[in-house]
Amino acid sequence: MNKDRIEGSVKNIKGSIKEGVGKAIGDTKLETEGKVEKAEGKIQNTVGGIKDSLRNRD
Repeated sequence: MNKDRIEGSVKNIKGSIKEGVGKAIGDTKLETEGKVEKAEGKIQNTVGGIKDSLRNRD
């Protein structure tokens, strides 16, 4: 597991929390920020997974 996967997972979790809080309090801006952060985390996690796969291939 590399740095990208860890940071991606953290962003994904933080995004989920922001999204949930935004929904709960009716703050659409916070909810949207959470969705964006969650998507960024998923992408970063995927990139990290690809890097791991390439590194393990050698």
